[in-house]
Amino acid sequence: MNVDFGLGLLHGPLRPPNSGWLADLDAALPALRPRFRSLWMTDHFFWDGAPTFEAWTTLSFLAGRFPEYEVGPMVLGQSYRNPALLALMASTLQTLSGGRALMGIGAGWKEDEYRAYGYEFPPVGQRMEQLEDALIILRRLWQEDGPVDYDGKHYALANAWSEPRPEPAIPIMVGGGGRRTMRLAAKYADWWNLPDADLPRYRERLQILHQHCDELGRERDSIRATWFGRLAIGKTQEEAAARAATREIQYTRANAFVGTPASIAADMRAFINAGCSYFMLDIIGLPEEAVIRLVIDELIPEVLA
Repeated sequence: MNVDFGLGLLHGPLRPPNSGWLADLDAALPALRPRFRSLWMTDHFFWDGAPTFEAWTTLSFLAGRFPEYEVGPMVLGQSYRNPALLALMASTLQTLSGGRALMGIGAGWKEDEYRAYGYEFPPVGQRMEQLEDALIILRRLWQEDGPVDYDGKHYALANAWSEPRPEPAIPIMVGGGGRRTMRLAAKYADWWNLPDADLPRYRERLQILHQHCDELGRERDSIRATWFGRLAIGKTQEEAAARAATREIQYTRANAFVGTPASIAADMRAFINAGCSYFMLDIIGLPEEAVIRLVIDELIPEVLA
């Protein structure tokens, strides 16, 4: 199994000056290649009052700033952008970046953002229907020649264009662990993502995804299973735990990878054996040289050994 790694980015600068966010990436990203192939930005408007960058603007900037990396959202709230316009946005980025765009999308969940920015926050069933409409629209606008008509439950198209068509095809990743979300992943997505899960939950959710694939007549191996979350690494378990404690949320082995290179490598290999082949990691402590060296020189070689 081919295993890949991506870097999950902070939602914005943790402290003034705002330039510190980009300076940290400028310091860390050259050292993380070629082990890391992608950059992932969460899609939020605000987070507990902290500075927060808009996801698509950030990804477009990063695609130009760091041309050696693929870029993708983790994951877009489908309600925030008209799906036909989103298809054109992604196709534009794919073309201008030379094929480095990735599309992560979900049903949306952060109600306070919806309310604050004037979006309706419909019941979860309706958001699932909207997500299905959005996935169909993305597929059709990216794959069909000429204008597209579509009359869905919540979104409609009439002679809509999305040119140029993306080349190569943009992988669609559906994120979430709910049964309805996973059904949509099995039906429409190339990849599936589950965030912040420990191994038992990951195995249990992946089994459900495979059940959906079986019911839909889809090969299980045709959808890529991925994991997104935090990594706190140290020379000792105590050092790793201390790094994990620097975040506002308590991260432990129950919801993150926390430990020494050897212990984290063992945990990751267990996920790989379960079926995960892509880890999108928010590495706590970047751009500290000691953290980079532990990840690049010790952790990943042991995972891939």
